[in-house]
Amino acid sequence: MSDALYLSLWYPNLRLAGLGDKLTAVLGEFVAHGGEARVYAATVWPINWSETPVFQRVYGHGERGVEPRQAVEEALELLHDDYAYEFQIGWNLWELETPVNLDPRWVREPHLVRVTGFGPLFDEAAFEQDGHIRVDFGSDAPFLEEEAELDQVGARHVEENVRQLVELTAAVEKGSGATARLLWSEMGESLAQRLAARLGAGN
Repeated sequence: MSDALYLSLWYPNLRLAGLGDKLTAVLGEFVAHGGEARVYAATVWPINWSETPVFQRVYGHGERGVEPRQAVEEALELLHDDYAYEFQIGWNLWELETPVNLDPRWVREPHLVRVTGFGPLFDEAAFEQDGHIRVDFGSDAPFLEEEAELDQVGARHVEENVRQLVELTAAVEKGSGATARLLWSEMGESLAQRLAARLGAGN
């Protein structure tokens, strides 16, 4: 069963005014690790997730997107302690495509990843648990492909996705100056343990 995968990042003594630089640094690491150079969309959430966004802009894919710094600056014009700032950016991963009446094939597909910076009072100080910045990778399926029978090619593509995840995780921690990071899933299961069991079963 697939699970939602997140990366949480914390920074020492981070002031709200410094959040923009951290977000820009995190978003800027994607292009070097299988992602796009430009931000697809930006949304600003007030108070908590149940509220209506106070700012929302869809720039578009590829060249229609905007540089991370520009997207962050536009969204953080509305700088409040109880706001969250969400940015979507493309990230390419291998996945097994099964067209109707055709053999399954591996293709690199773009996935939208959400990078969110939290004001200290948003959703009752959610940053304490979720991080000052949280990266939402979506489903962990590309890192496990639990529904597929993995041959050598499939295992290599899954391993490449995992390597890309590990390298991105290390790069955003270093590039943004985080002092703590946590890769976690919604159901609380260890991706590393599930991956070891998965690739072990496939060999």
